[in-house]
Amino acid sequence: MTKVSMTVNGKPVSGEVEGRTLLVQFLREGQGLTGTHVGCDTSQCGACVVHVDGKAVKSCTIFAAEAEGAEVTTIEGMANPDGSLSTIQQAFQDHHGLQCGFCTPGMVMSAAALLAENPKPTEAEIRDYLEGNICRCTGYHNIVKAILAASGQDVAVAAE
Repeated sequence: MTKVSMTVNGKPVSGEVEGRTLLVQFLREGQGLTGTHVGCDTSQCGACVVHVDGKAVKSCTIFAAEAEGAEVTTIEGMANPDGSLSTIQQAFQDHHGLQCGFCTPGMVMSAAALLAENPKPTEAEIRDYLEGNICRCTGYHNIVKAILAASGQDVAVAAE
């Protein structure tokens, strides 16, 4: 067992983990942050995306011990301090960027990383960036609209 310490959603956390414990397991089982979903266990779906030191990371691909000392943000940390939805979360709600909701945490986390890197992405850039996130419900059109809206762009530019 190894002791790991990191900052998760602005709060210091620590725990004892086996060397093979994935970050997603540490977050869900050790910290009770179940908003980060496990969809495939093979790094294909993107449902488990979190931010590690500001970078979007599939938390099923990193061991908890590798996040030692890191700043980790999960979907639970995306809300505003008063608990209201962040701009990106609100855009997903307003533009129907979700159906079953299973992929939504990973989509929101990926969208936040994209907008941090590229505040005004084109539709093509959004679609390219989300290539590692799978949604089996929406067809992505409303997800793209939501991200365009969150970036302050006109969603009418998204192809119908």
